[in-house]
Formats: sequence, C-alpha cells, structure tokens
Amino acid sequence: MKVSDLIVNCLENEGVEYVFGIVGKETLDLADSLAKSKKIHFVNVRHEQGAAFMADVYGRLSKKVGVCLSTLGPGATNLLTGIASAQLDHSPLLALIGQADVERNHKESHQYLDIIKIVEPVTKWCTQIKDSQTVPAIIRNAFRLAMMEKPGSVAITLPENFSSQMIPNKPLPVRELPESVPVMEAIKAAFTLINNRTKPFIVIGNGVLRQNATLEFLTFINTLQSPVTHSFMAKGVLDKEHPCNYFTFGFNEDDEVLTGINQADLLITIGFDFVEKLPKEWNGRKIPVLHIDSLPAETNEFYPVECELVGNIKKILQLLNEFELPTKSWEPFGNLKERLFTAYQINRNQLKPTNLPFTIENMLHCIEDYTAENSIVISDVGAHKVSIARTFQPKKPNGLIISNGFAFMGIAIPGSIGAKLACPNDPVLCITGDGGALMNFAEIETASRLGLSFIIIVINDSMLKLEKQQMDKLFGESYGVTFANTDYIQLAEGLGIKGKQARSLTEFQTALQKSLQTLDNIVLIEVFLQN
Repeated sequence: MKVSDLIVNCLENEGVEYVFGIVGKETLDLADSLAKSKKIHFVNVRHEQGAAFMADVYGRLSKKVGVCLSTLGPGATNLLTGIASAQLDHSPLLALIGQADVERNHKESHQYLDIIKIVEPVTKWCTQIKDSQTVPAIIRNAFRLAMMEKPGSVAITLPENFSSQMIPNKPLPVRELPESVPVMEAIKAAFTLINNRTKPFIVIGNGVLRQNATLEFLTFINTLQSPVTHSFMAKGVLDKEHPCNYFTFGFNEDDEVLTGINQADLLITIGFDFVEKLPKEWNGRKIPVLHIDSLPAETNEFYPVECELVGNIKKILQLLNEFELPTKSWEPFGNLKERLFTAYQINRNQLKPTNLPFTIENMLHCIEDYTAENSIVISDVGAHKVSIARTFQPKKPNGLIISNGFAFMGIAIPGSIGAKLACPNDPVLCITGDGGALMNFAEIETASRLGLSFIIIVINDSMLKLEKQQMDKLFGESYGVTFANTDYIQLAEGLGIKGKQARSLTEFQTALQKSLQTLDNIVLIEVFLQN
C-alpha cells in the first residue's frame, strides 16, 4: 500500500470517524485514501480554522482525538488558531498537515514554511515524517500524547514525496493509557488536612469533566457539604439547585464568589486549569491549597500547596470517598448564596415575557426553560460569554461549552458542527455575537451540506460590545469597535437555512419554541437585545 493508505489505516485503527479539512495539492494522495475508507468520513470545510474548531469541540465531547487536515503554507497557518485553542482548552486534537517535498525544505520555495517551528509553541508534540517506515509509530504516539493528561494538540507534517511511496507496514496496536493514583500516605495526609480545617471551599475545573469524575465528585461533596464554585469550563457538574453550588468564579469584574473564597481556611482545587484564571486573581489571601489534579501543582506564592494528590481524578475521589470524610458544612457570611442569585440573575423573574425587558439574562432563562435535559449550548467569545458564565445553568455536565483558555471569538458555529457530530442525538444551540458569527459564518454551508440540525442565535448589536464597554470605562469613549449592520436573515437564506428575527422576549420565546419543536434543519435566530 502507499503511505497515504497506511495513514488512513492507522487513523481507522485509532477509531477516527471524521477528518475535518481542506484538500490541497500536497494532500491529494491522502484525500484519495480517505475516499476509499469505509470508516472515516472526510468533512470538507470552507476554512481551515473552522476545521480545527470542529475537531476541538468534537474531541472535547466525544472523548476521542479530533482530527483536522490542511495543505502546506497558508492552509497550515489557517489551522494554527484552532490548534492553539485546543491546546489551551485541553481538547485532544491531531493536525495532519501537507508539506513540500523534502528537497525543498532547505531553501526558499513557493508556499514553503517550516511548519514544525510554527506549531511547536502551541502543541504538546509535533514532528515531520522523514522515513515512511516510521508512520505507524508516529501516528500511535500522536494519539497517545493528544489524549494523555492534560490533553491537547499534536501535529504531523507529511512531505508530498512520501505520500505515494509504497510500504508494507501496518498500524500498531492501540493500548489504553496508564492511570496513576497517589500513594496511600498522600491520601491519608489529604484526609487529615480536611479533618483539621473548619471552612474548606472547593474550586472545580474542567479536569472533573475530562476524566468523567462527576459522580465521584457528587459523592465527595454530598458528604463534605462545603461551598463549591465552578470555573467557566466546569459548569454543569453541580445541579443548579444543589445547596453547595456557589456557581461560577473567574470574572474580571464583580466576581462575587471571591467573598466566599476569602473566608475559607482551605481551598480544595479539583481539576482546575490555571489557563482559566491565575491564582493571584482569586487567592489574594494565600489560603492553603489541597491540590487534586492529573498533574503536579504549579506552585507559587498565591497557590501555597499544603498537600497534593496527583493522578486520575476519578480514582483519587474514589479513594477519598472510601474514608469517613467529615461534614464541613458552612455558609459564607453576608448571605452570599442569595447575593449570587441576585447579582448573576440566576433565577427567572416570574413576570410574563410580555412584561420583561429583552436582555441576555432573560433570553438565557428562556433557553433553560425550553431546552431538553440533554441539550448542549455552545458559547462564542464576547460580552455574551460573561453573561452566559454568570447566568446560564446547564442541565448536565458538558451541557455548556465555553472556550476559556485561548478564548477565540469565532469558535461557536464550527464548534456546533463538531458537537452535533459527536452527540448526534443531543439538541445543540450556538450563541454568538455578530462579531464572532461572521468570522466563520461560511461553515453554515458545511453544516447544511452534512444535513445537520441545530439552532444559531446571533446577538446583533453591530459592535464588539465588551471592548466598547472597556474603552468607555477607560477613556469615556470608544473607537474601532463598531460595524455596519448586516442582514443575517438574507445571509441565512442564501446558505439554504431558515432565518428568524426577535426584537422582544415574547418573539424570541416563540421563535425558540417553534425551532425546537421542528428542528430538522439549521435555524438562525437574529436577536436585537435591549441595552
């Protein structure tokens, strides 16, 4: 078989179902090999950046490695943002990148760039195939590293002259990743530390979701009964009504949860990634830390680790739960829970929609009310992301996807494609601003071509609202953050999907209900919120 056939065989061996990308001259052999695969569907997209975002969200939700493909030069650099996003959000992603013949690698040449040097800072590992005999080992190692905690991006470049070479090799067997747990002395030390403190406060991050540790965490917290706060990417671990749920922290302004954190005498961080928020910004009092994570702590003066449990989070919590954990029930003073409900507008106003202003918070309450338990909401980046992180309460773990590592505006529409392919039976709703929407709007055609069905909510205010707010606060005026108005309904119809508008909460409620009831296509709802 030729090398490109072997690559596809290796991908099939790893359980790959989708490859997202754009074909170029340097990847024609690989495209031909993909066309012959009975297990892998190649999703040809409209922009390589969209391909990487699809692979990112697909990998995050499927617990598999998302795979994207590009040709050399501009195709590769178009992938770069999505590769970086998956790396910082800890989504398993493999980028396959075409490259010029090796004979061109040492001199100035058309479209040639040293892609390995470019992607190295934003990947866990990257390499170029230099010997066709190494293909099985390289691909097995790439998948292993992409999935290994903490997951992230890997990249392989394939010089054009290797693709058509004939080779008798075959894929390597797939082995499960090893799982480690701390020694029993460390577990006992953590138990003693919890026993000796009166006011622990728990901070949970995305690692709890990545390692499927939700049930074990629920057992842990139901015994301990101490306050819990979520990072943006961990929302959904605790139910909205859970008495220990102190919702979300990590905001740049008005982070109400810090009041509770500052009253603690121990912080128990579980699966928290510093990429979401540095401890300096939420542990100014330098409260001692019990660190539970897949990797050792990055200690600093604002993260004073007194004890750490390093390994598989699910198994660590199972071991802790075997002890007779003490109940450490306490409530931060000042009615913090009630203040959070009010400040974050978590509970819906009981007035009829006709009497309520059309704000993003009221819109989010409508979405909570009318979506099913298995719904997935994907937030783009912008002012609405902050509101979603505060107000929206997903009904299940991974029911809300927020990019809070690289936090790139434009991930939501292509990410919805990845989500729908990973979870075909779950309703998907994408919330984006007009800034992020047009960055990857063309991928609606990709979704339509695939026959997917989901809802896109575009908040149209013709501006970068968060930046406008920040500039107004700093300078008393803003500059360079507004756009001309765009006719999203006409754009939607031009791409063959349904378009609706909502200028009031009642109109939005009606449009959302009807769309959810007859969701057999992609529906775009353009909303004009009241400031």
